[in-house]
Amino acid sequence: MNHRVAPPSEEPLGVTREDAVATLWLNRPAKRNAVTLAMWQGIARLVGELADDPSVRVLVVRGAGDHFCAGADIAQLAALADPARGAAYREANRTAEDALATFPKPSVAVVQGFCIGGGCEIAVACDLRIVERGARFGITPARLGIVYPAFAVERVVKLIGAAATKYLLYSAELVDAERALRIGLVDEVHDPGGLEERVRAFSTTLAGLSLLTQRAAKEMVAAVVDHGAIDAELARTWEREAQAGPDVAEGIRAFTERERPRFTWTTRRERSTRTRER
Repeated sequence: MNHRVAPPSEEPLGVTREDAVATLWLNRPAKRNAVTLAMWQGIARLVGELADDPSVRVLVVRGAGDHFCAGADIAQLAALADPARGAAYREANRTAEDALATFPKPSVAVVQGFCIGGGCEIAVACDLRIVERGARFGITPARLGIVYPAFAVERVVKLIGAAATKYLLYSAELVDAERALRIGLVDEVHDPGGLEERVRAFSTTLAGLSLLTQRAAKEMVAAVVDHGAIDAELARTWEREAQAGPDVAEGIRAFTERERPRFTWTTRRERSTRTRER
């Protein structure tokens, strides 16, 4: 599995697949993968399609070339001054970020080079962030006199806390990967020679584990972050799903027989189960 292989077309977004791991590419390397309105719209569409594909168990998001994403395309930010165009842009931005944040399977942003502004939005909306030493992170609307989207501010505060968020927003400074790790903005930092192997191994590991466990954990963690506790009904829903699904029996069987488990629970089954309950 070679995650550095860029998408086979020149479209600004692309998807490559290797087994159960799908990689969503931001593919404007000449522009440091700056995000356009069409790209925000495309991210929402592609992420939705991958969410509905039961053969996909892990989503990797990364940028083609030397950078993850240098932010929103500055040429299009002037549209924010027009009420109608600005509203359309903000809606596309939010829909894309929400699609990533609610993706029903593990998602991993792989960051090299610049991860700035809208690039930070994309990375923060993923579950986890694995980065290359030398990556640089920043939230820089103060350099342009614009207001960072409220929904994006909320996610950053939930991830790194109020003080660190204020520092990034007030100063518009770029911080290195080591500082990003210290403040909780990223999860792992690797030397350039080790990043690809780690991404390959980690995404393969995630894809081989129980998606039921991962999805339940994602919803429960979100409940704690958003509401301070896990609702009893949410807990019961996942208890019932575990009892009805195949993964528990398979996990116990494989452990007992010292074999690698083959988990088969999918989000498609989970949706149909909850539909029947309603």
